[in-house]
Amino acid sequence: MRNIISFCIALVLFVSGIEYTLAQPDSKDIIYAGTSSARGSKGIYVLEFDRTLGKLKELQTVTEGSGPGFLALSPGKDFLYSIYGKGTGTDGNGAVMAFKIDPFTGFLKKLNEQSAEGKGPAHISIDPKGRFAYVSNYGEGSVTVLPINSDGSLAKATDHVRHTGSSIDPNRQTKPYPHSTIPSADGKFIYVCDLGTDKIMIYEVLDGGKLKPAKVPFVQEVAGSGPRHFKIHPNGNFAYSVDELSNTIVGFKVDKKTGALTILERLSMLPDGYKEVTYASDVHFSPDGKFIYASNRGHESLVIYEVNAKNGKLSTIGHEPTGGKHPRNFMIDRKGEFVLVGNMNTDNVVIFNRDGKTGKLKPNGVQYTIPGITCLIQL
Repeated sequence: MRNIISFCIALVLFVSGIEYTLAQPDSKDIIYAGTSSARGSKGIYVLEFDRTLGKLKELQTVTEGSGPGFLALSPGKDFLYSIYGKGTGTDGNGAVMAFKIDPFTGFLKKLNEQSAEGKGPAHISIDPKGRFAYVSNYGEGSVTVLPINSDGSLAKATDHVRHTGSSIDPNRQTKPYPHSTIPSADGKFIYVCDLGTDKIMIYEVLDGGKLKPAKVPFVQEVAGSGPRHFKIHPNGNFAYSVDELSNTIVGFKVDKKTGALTILERLSMLPDGYKEVTYASDVHFSPDGKFIYASNRGHESLVIYEVNAKNGKLSTIGHEPTGGKHPRNFMIDRKGEFVLVGNMNTDNVVIFNRDGKTGKLKPNGVQYTIPGITCLIQL
């Protein structure tokens, strides 16, 4: 009876044109998976996550484009955006596609596609007010701003900023390599981790989607560190960068008025004495902001830290093996009860139960196969 009533309410709201949140039982969630075409994936996987059983089930596969490597949701979670190494256009650049999310099933329907205005897009994020999509073009060394129309579709780029510079690694840092772009909670600034220059660039977002270097235009990290992904703490006072080449996590104090970053500390993401080749990858907070998790490719683990909300300092809790190779991306579910890790080189998603008090993880024994898994996000 409860499901029937919920469906009737949803139908009335849908017909009336009123936004309605996905009509899914509370025990089930929709998860979207981005993938790499190099490992034979089919595209974007739409999955149902059964919280009671801790299992995934495939509902839909979207085969548009080639290699939907990274995904992002609109603030209202009614649209999904994906980058592609190659779209359907002919300009030779990467592409960005917009999809409408069905409010009842979570299924995706393509709205449109725009050029990323650069080669090798690696990351996409959405302005917290839903105004713009930000694309980090790793291959070209640039950042592109795409306005979002009222119907969720993408307009052509309003700005395209190319970085300059290099650093000390002769193989990985001969030119700029922007790897992620993260907006501040108020949308006034964006932070771009540039692996090639060891800088986190800071831009002020102007009306119309133009970018302007902030008053303090960047923070310089240690040479050879290679900043990759970046997260701002829920309280807005602190931020953290995972640095791919040095396998470190760096904490920053955030000046909310100017957007400036001041380095607080720099910690290894590896156990003491570990000497093998490994690269840092992804980073996420628990929903309550008490813990931060980051992934190591090579060591094949998630490192767990407790966050001091007063001073931003981190305390190491431990490391959890990811159950596969090359954990490029992972997600913490909306209630903080589960962590899902995508191991790209073994094509598996491993599900962990999470202890909300200690932050520790324990595999629940469930794995799901997704070829070339590169991104996991929850609706």
